[in-house]
This record gives sequence, structure tokens and C-alpha cells, in this order.
Amino acid sequence: MTIDFDMKQITIHSGKGARDRFTTFPESIIPQLSEHLQRVRLIHEKDLADGFGEVFLPGALDRKYSNAAKEWGWQYVFPSGRLSIDPRSGKKRRHHIDPSSINKAIKTAVRKAGIVKRVSAHTFRHCFATHLLQRGTDIRTIQSLLGHKDVSTTMIYTHVLRLGGEGVASPLDDLQL
Repeated sequence: MTIDFDMKQITIHSGKGARDRFTTFPESIIPQLSEHLQRVRLIHEKDLADGFGEVFLPGALDRKYSNAAKEWGWQYVFPSGRLSIDPRSGKKRRHHIDPSSINKAIKTAVRKAGIVKRVSAHTFRHCFATHLLQRGTDIRTIQSLLGHKDVSTTMIYTHVLRLGGEGVASPLDDLQL
């Protein structure tokens, strides 16, 4: 994951389908995100001092850039709370936080909020797309942000915009009475 504060953009590298995906984030979270990254950097520096601080690099990147695995720019934004043995290399290193931790936190928050519908991390993806449509974002931009190959996959979100008459507002609503 790469975070570009100037562009307010997050890039997820080698996501589903081995493709990079891009999304935006609100300016309002920049202070908290910056503070989080400062804490993560301290963890990384301690790991380096203890002889660790190396992450797994995909493909041949570890051979191409021999020290990159220990560089700050390659570290996980959301690292695990503990070191573990990497089964691919046998090296002791810090991996990213386990997705099940996020899912458990979502479940707890949903229960505490009294929400009775099923909510998962994927629900946020659907809400994101739906809100973009409701704000007037064009379908091709949403397709790109969601990483859909085909626009027809993205079109499933348009059902939320349907009002009477296939989503067309009555011209009478424009009249000033």
C-alpha cells in the first residue's frame, strides 16, 4: 500500500487479480493517519535495532533491490503486533495485521451500534460506491476506483438511484410555486 498525502490517494499494490487499485481518502483523516504512521515508524526502527525490520517483497524485488525489504517505504501501513516466521523464507519478520482482526473489530462495532443487518468489510466498499453515485460521480470513475474490468459489474450499484419512472425526477419538481 502506498499513501500519497498530496493527492489524497491510496494505492493497493497487487490486489485482487494481481492489479494495483487506487482510491481516495478524506483530508479530515490526514492528522490521524500521519500520527499512526509515526507510531508504525517507531516500531520499524525498533525492529531494525533488534535485527529484524524486514518485510517480504513480491516477485524479484528482493533480488533487484537488496536492501529494500528493510527500507521504511516498503513497510506495512498496518503491521502485525508481533513478529513471526515467514513460511516462504524462514526469516523472522513482521507481517501485516491479519484481516480477521479487522473483521472482528467490525463485528464488535456493529453489535455495539445496535445494527441488526449483516455488515462486513466488503459492506464499506458497497457504501463507498453507492455514495459516489448519489453524489453524481460518473460510472467510469467508480469502475476505476473499484477496479472492475467491466462497467457492467459497476452498474449493479445504480439500482440505489432508481426512483419512480426509471430514476427520472419529475419535471414538476423543478417548478417554483
